[in-house]
Amino acid sequence: MSTSVIWVGLLILAFGYVAFQRAERAEDALEAEHARSEALLYNLLPTEIAARLKDAPDQTIADSLDHTAILFADIVDFTPRSARMTPEELVSFLNRIFSTFDELAAKHGLEKIKTIGDAYMVAAGLPQPVDRPVHRVAEMAFDMLAALRALSDEIDEAIEIRIGLHAGPVVAGVIGHQKLFYDVWGDTVNTASRMESHGAAGRIQVTAAAREALQDAYDFEPRGAVEIKGIGRLETWWLAQRT
Repeated sequence: MSTSVIWVGLLILAFGYVAFQRAERAEDALEAEHARSEALLYNLLPTEIAARLKDAPDQTIADSLDHTAILFADIVDFTPRSARMTPEELVSFLNRIFSTFDELAAKHGLEKIKTIGDAYMVAAGLPQPVDRPVHRVAEMAFDMLAALRALSDEIDEAIEIRIGLHAGPVVAGVIGHQKLFYDVWGDTVNTASRMESHGAAGRIQVTAAAREALQDAYDFEPRGAVEIKGIGRLETWWLAQRT
């Protein structure tokens, strides 16, 4: 009788140990999944915005920011270039360029907003205001041109971009539920995009608002009035060099 009791006790202990181990592994897996979700959230969104969403998951993130600067850049002749590449070469090409731009954005304290095909968008002054936002994107623009000149020399093939800058108020916020996305809207964004698309290879085109903010530290070349799709005629300038 005592032997049977001992065996029953051992079986109970064994089952309890197995159940404990399974529960511990399940808890570890849950913690690992939570950590991955946290890392993904902070990769997708600016740190402050991610923290706000964590604190209030049902909160609508929508901010009005008065003093921002927007930069758009686009690779010149990307379509014919991409037609000569394999998928792996194309992705590697864009990844190398945009990873370099990401490093420059971090260097100048800017917020990368998104890439659209071969276009790159970055902003200064959001999600929090910063000092001299237009100067920050201007310095980024010059660094982008220098980085592509170095890459062109390395691969012995010219790579050029068009860059457009504008400054002004924007609305910024988070959209989506399954795939969260921090984006920016407003006339400032549209005008910056047009400065790029109506620009020229290797040049930085700026509006009157951007020029006014930068005139203490940079030289400009007048371009004159340009007919901008969806906006009309605008006086624009080429950002030439630091004074």
